[in-house]
Amino acid sequence: MALQAIMSPQERAEAARWAEIENRRLSQEIPQRTVDPSLGMGKDDFLKILITQLSYQDPTAPMQDREFIAQMAQFSTLEQMTNMSTDFNRMAQMLMSSEASSALGKSVEIVIGDQSIQGVVQAVTREEVPQILVGGRLYSWEQVTVLFDEN
Repeated sequence: MALQAIMSPQERAEAARWAEIENRRLSQEIPQRTVDPSLGMGKDDFLKILITQLSYQDPTAPMQDREFIAQMAQFSTLEQMTNMSTDFNRMAQMLMSSEASSALGKSVEIVIGDQSIQGVVQAVTREEVPQILVGGRLYSWEQVTVLFDEN
């Protein structure tokens, strides 16, 4: 059996007025954060908004179950997409590292500005962006433009 509060029209009007005043006060207390649009919203931002929304909702008109479930589904989807993006970045780094390692002992051409350097890859570092040792100097794997087959 659901409990229902019975309020007179005057009590409803007073509660609505109180909720509006309180919501205005709270919206002034919540710091306004500027977000770089190119970064988009992260899962932490989404969760903060959801928690803030739940904390400061109008007591006379609470969030409906469907709205809450939809927002939780959006949060779950956002978290999964973030995890996939992280995994794809990790996989790209592994592929780049593997590609750089396969160049050991092979001749490469490196372009720096308008200068072209050719040499044999003597060593490869295992960093986020691998570096290769050519002619006693380290170069970023991203600077390699040609990998020569030694056959």
